Amino acid sequence: MHPIRALLVYLAAVFGGAATLAPWVHRAVQHLAPDSSIAHQPFHRYVSRCLLFLALLGLFPLVRALGIRSAAALGWILPTREPRRLVIGLVLGFASLALAAAVPVIAGIREWHPQGTASVVARHIINGAVSAVVVSILEELLFRGAVFGALRRAHGAAIAVVGSAVLYSVVHFFDRPGTPPFVDAWTGWTTLGAMLHGFTQWDRVFPGFLTLAVAGGILAWIRERTGSLTVGIGLHAGWIFWLKSFGALTRGLPGPSGAAFWGSAKLYDGWPACGILIGVALIVFGATRSTPPNPGPETKPDHAA
Repeated sequence: MHPIRALLVYLAAVFGGAATLAPWVHRAVQHLAPDSSIAHQPFHRYVSRCLLFLALLGLFPLVRALGIRSAAALGWILPTREPRRLVIGLVLGFASLALAAAVPVIAGIREWHPQGTASVVARHIINGAVSAVVVSILEELLFRGAVFGALRRAHGAAIAVVGSAVLYSVVHFFDRPGTPPFVDAWTGWTTLGAMLHGFTQWDRVFPGFLTLAVAGGILAWIRERTGSLTVGIGLHAGWIFWLKSFGALTRGLPGPSGAAFWGSAKLYDGWPACGILIGVALIVFGATRSTPPNPGPETKPDHAA
């Protein structure tokens, strides 16, 4: 199958399938475990979890449809085989968003205020670290492995970097709409539409969407230049740790929030974080500019010999 056609079928199946499946999952949970914490989750989380489940379920068929027959062609190399690359990515990712987290604290917009007891804070940190490892691996396989690979095979490196970065930003820019008064077979579709409402709010698109797109572009460029996901996994993990931990380790101070400029507890939605990631992009580009592209086997455009 043509790479772009395979990617479009995959995206349609994931998004359409999640919108269709979420109401049935919600109904099953309400019937089987009505008193559980899962049953009381907002409905948009059912949609997002179904998106994640179907994205992972469909990853193997997508990779096969793209003609990728090995883990190396996907960019996957055991990070333990490239420890230096992993450490470089991890240090750069952790340090860059640590700086972004420090800026609003230094500016007096937020303050260091771990929420809860020492054990609760430790649990937040451990959960953040675990999420960093798991999510970074899964998302790099999906966005820089399969999606980047599909676009590169069809249209070359430039389109692959930009296209995968935009798609990465889109799926991370979902809004969190309120729970509907009742759930029927169409609620998943209406909720999915409401989750895209953030794109109608200009102050949220800039800088939030731009920051995520820059992050996706950095990761895709590294994939192109190294032929491996290892640096990106480390970089991504460092970022995720702070994105998961920032809200639990700091709190906003009374008075004008300045969130439109400094960002909220999400961290990525402020101009300081955007500027720092643009700086990271310049560093990465400068460091790899003279490095010959190494996208890995089986990822050349279809029109290439």
